[in-house]
Amino acid sequence: MHSNDNQTRAWRMPAEWAPHAATWMVWPHNQGLWESVWGMTLAQVQADFAGVANAIARFEPVKLVVDPSALDSARALCVEAVELIVQPVNDSWCRDSGPSFVIHPQQGLAGVSWRFNAWGGKSAHDLDRSLARRLLDDLGLACFGSPLANEGGAIHVDGEGTLITTESVLLNPNRNPGLGKAEIEDSFRRLLGIEKTIWLPGDPDYVTGDMTDGHVDGVCAFARPGVLLVDATHDQGSVYAEVVRENRRALELARDARGRRFELIELFEATAAVDARAEVFCASYTNFYIANGAIIMPAYGIEADHQAAAVLARAFPGREVVPVRINALAHGGGGVHCITQQQPQWPLEVSA
Repeated sequence: MHSNDNQTRAWRMPAEWAPHAATWMVWPHNQGLWESVWGMTLAQVQADFAGVANAIARFEPVKLVVDPSALDSARALCVEAVELIVQPVNDSWCRDSGPSFVIHPQQGLAGVSWRFNAWGGKSAHDLDRSLARRLLDDLGLACFGSPLANEGGAIHVDGEGTLITTESVLLNPNRNPGLGKAEIEDSFRRLLGIEKTIWLPGDPDYVTGDMTDGHVDGVCAFARPGVLLVDATHDQGSVYAEVVRENRRALELARDARGRRFELIELFEATAAVDARAEVFCASYTNFYIANGAIIMPAYGIEADHQAAAVLARAFPGREVVPVRINALAHGGGGVHCITQQQPQWPLEVSA
């Protein structure tokens, strides 16, 4: 593992819309977690994951990490184009436990292995905390380790020096006790090439019950530099509506690394899909994934799916919007973005 004391400022994290070499995912196999905690059968959850993997495989290579105990189910449900990579794992949230890939103009591709502590010690992670390093080792890529407790779902970048994150995650005592914004911003500057970090409140009172404590990929997502899709709700009287208002207010006041104000495009959440009996349910359409030539969109089988697809089609002209049903996955508090991680193409070409 490479030391972060070395000069790393030329490394940067490309935007998600930059061309990908592959998408990484992890296959769900923890039956007790999904069935006892989230109330879904493992078969239902695996069907949702396979739906996402198979949709992405139409557009780019998919590398699916599979625990040795779950190879048969992955082979049965995933198309042949999905490559299965056997590695022992605890859980299936590759956005958070996998590496954040970075590029360098001379040295090519590498990855950052954050200190993954399962969203503040909320579940077993004895295997997942080393997953990013193991994947990078298998790829033969340099690995930049970081003492910062962070997850990929906690950050969004625009590829032009701007990063958006939330205070309720990275300043949470369950992640980085004693660290302030300056130290965290310095890590982003050194490891990801970030010039400007924008802090949103996130979910400071934890009204959503979200295990992540308020990941930014449930709040907003870049469409392109200076343009954001933001989570919105029609239920203005709910406790979550206040969370939405405060995050939007922070975005309205913010400037990106180039000094631009953000254009904000509302993406109303899938309120009608929420299971009232569920402990948590991810209804955010901003939790989509940008694949090569496509937007892989969370869908729930409701009318709002069509409205969200129309908004995304306007925001991403030239990309095919592909809705994938994730009702079972949503019971675990996550969506399409939470279970995917992009590996940039190298040499990096300009996206069409």
